[in-house]
Amino acid sequence: MKTIVIYTSQTGFTKRYAQWIADAAGAECLELSEAKKKDLTSYDAIIYGGWACAGGISKLGWFKSNLDKWGNKKLIVFCVGASPENSPEVAPALRQNFSDSEWNKVSVFYCPGGFNYEKMSAPSRLMMKVFIKTLKAKKDKSEADEEMILMISGSYDISDRKHIEPILECLRN
Repeated sequence: MKTIVIYTSQTGFTKRYAQWIADAAGAECLELSEAKKKDLTSYDAIIYGGWACAGGISKLGWFKSNLDKWGNKKLIVFCVGASPENSPEVAPALRQNFSDSEWNKVSVFYCPGGFNYEKMSAPSRLMMKVFIKTLKAKKDKSEADEEMILMISGSYDISDRKHIEPILECLRN
């Protein structure tokens, strides 16, 4: 099956997953800006990976705008975020990115990545500092709030190659 993995990455976690998937699947791997210039009609499967930001998947609009054109292809989206894979917020956040008809055309997966403040853009770093400050100032913080504050106060990496297995399984079936 001729497959392409297309990604957009801010700090490197999504790029890492895209390369892992492409290597394991024997697929071509391109950054979104390059893929936009390419004719994708010859591919049997198109995998798109974007990073999570406030529940949204980065640059997903491009992928969704091509769904009707790609109706005969296997379509997979993966999202890389800072939350652990078992976080209760992950499934609803992924689902909110798609209408019912889009959801039925695409297989969607989540891969935990992490935070790399050193590679974040200045606006993203500022947004995170404001978010942390707001959480810290919150009265009656929940245990989840306290956990979030600890987790996002510094850079960390929870990415693992094992998280691509469900994507590869989907590609094979």
